[in-house]
Amino acid sequence: MNLPASKPPTADVLYERIETLIAEGHFKDGERLDEMRLARDFGVSRTPLREALRLLSATGLVELIPNRGAFVRQPDFTRLVEMFEVMAEVEAWCARLAAGRITKAQLLLLRQAASACEAALQAQDYKRYYVENATFHTMIYEASGNGFLAEEARNLHRRLKPFRQAQLSFGDRLSQSMIEHREVLLALEAGDAARADSVMRDHIRVQGSIYEEYRQSMNGARDSAGCPAS
Repeated sequence: MNLPASKPPTADVLYERIETLIAEGHFKDGERLDEMRLARDFGVSRTPLREALRLLSATGLVELIPNRGAFVRQPDFTRLVEMFEVMAEVEAWCARLAAGRITKAQLLLLRQAASACEAALQAQDYKRYYVENATFHTMIYEASGNGFLAEEARNLHRRLKPFRQAQLSFGDRLSQSMIEHREVLLALEAGDAARADSVMRDHIRVQGSIYEEYRQSMNGARDSAGCPAS
């Protein structure tokens, strides 16, 4: 039986894959991205690849220089901390509002999302955990009852996605993240706005520092092994 050939990835899919590779440290800051090699590795033409690089340039992770190509631009530690500080305040605000506005139905779904995170933790599957984690956080955005705030939170979450996902694979971060999720859930169940605000803020702010530790460990391991960045 002849199986249908799988479709080549779209520009959006390529964008996410390259974004993840950059965040996971497969490319060094300032490294030139070889379009021909990437196109070959992903099994695509250069047209969707160039569109993906254009999308990445809008986030600042890639710089397109005329007649020279695309270059990786990793955010420095200060910039990363600033980004997570803003995300922490937005998510803390969502949690504070949600503590007083979350419905019984939303709380039930949030408990289910937390259980899905627990299952991913038990499997030590950080990528699956991130997916369930994103669902958990998105539910809190919606439970805030403020549509504009929820929209801004989703936009920021998307911007920080590769860094939030990568830091989950470092050390015991997966277990610690789950502990923090339980604290957030308990605060929301109790309707404790101040507690929900505090634990959510701490949960997000620490991620920037953990990601930087992760990135340094990746760079150190690669340099020690004498391996190229990609």
